[in-house]
Amino acid sequence: MLYRTLGSTNEKVSVIGVGGWHLGLPKVPEELAVRIVRSALDRGINFMDNCWDYNGGQSEIRMGKALRCGYRDRAFLMTKIDGRSKKEATRQLEESLRRLQVDCIDLVQHHEILRFEDPHRIFDQEGATAALLAARTAGKIRYIGFTGHKDPQIHLHMLEVARRHDFRFDAVQMPLNVMDAHYRSFEREVLPELVRRDIGVLGMKSMANGVLLQSGTVTPVECLHYALNLPVSVVITGLDSMETLDQACSAVESFKPLSGEAVGRLLAKTAQAASEGVYEPFKTTSLYDGTAQNPQWLGDEPPWRQKLMQR
Repeated sequence: MLYRTLGSTNEKVSVIGVGGWHLGLPKVPEELAVRIVRSALDRGINFMDNCWDYNGGQSEIRMGKALRCGYRDRAFLMTKIDGRSKKEATRQLEESLRRLQVDCIDLVQHHEILRFEDPHRIFDQEGATAALLAARTAGKIRYIGFTGHKDPQIHLHMLEVARRHDFRFDAVQMPLNVMDAHYRSFEREVLPELVRRDIGVLGMKSMANGVLLQSGTVTPVECLHYALNLPVSVVITGLDSMETLDQACSAVESFKPLSGEAVGRLLAKTAQAASEGVYEPFKTTSLYDGTAQNPQWLGDEPPWRQKLMQR
């Protein structure tokens, strides 16, 4: 396994991370989910991704079971919350701690920053950042980040709002794949800014749950190699079988930095298929927008904004 440093944290994290969503899918038996997590840790993958809303909490529950019996100490554990208000963020974080059966989570991220209003809600005096800062002071979390998959301009806006509040994120998660480079590109617009600020980069959707592969232009290993070639700390990938775990580990073992010519060939192969975002539906549809389909997860608007609406 290869390891990289998570931004300015000095934490050593595996270049491949276990995606938590797949672990709670109905087609994945709990016993298999536990086996995948423990086998990944045994093979040197220490970065564990999860989220409060994945599969109604089953993903966190299963990971919590997998991390028992001494495995927790070997993992860098990350989860995400959807709450935008301090009250809702606190509730979700406490629930995640119970499900994961831990006293402290290494990294907690604001999930699905999809709207330009999200940063303002999160950094409100009664917003979710206040909850995470309190949790960090209490020793319940160590680092704070955010995620999103919709538009690089929203990521840049989140970074700017954070700067205005004198806040610096430890990590940022976003889609990074061989098609992203052609359409509303996080690689071209956000990645350089994160590198400049020494913020940990978490790449996701390297294959978009197999959707990229449906284009017939690239293989799974090519997708992983392209993402690993970027200046990322971790490439988070969905693992729903021992075979996909083997594939991910093999991709790391065979990875060598790609030449400019090799990158150019991959981009040329995917250019036409990627030109309109068809194979990146998380950008071009609402199918991946869990918080849009479940707005109650966000919590209430700040009281002062509610009063403005009543005038």
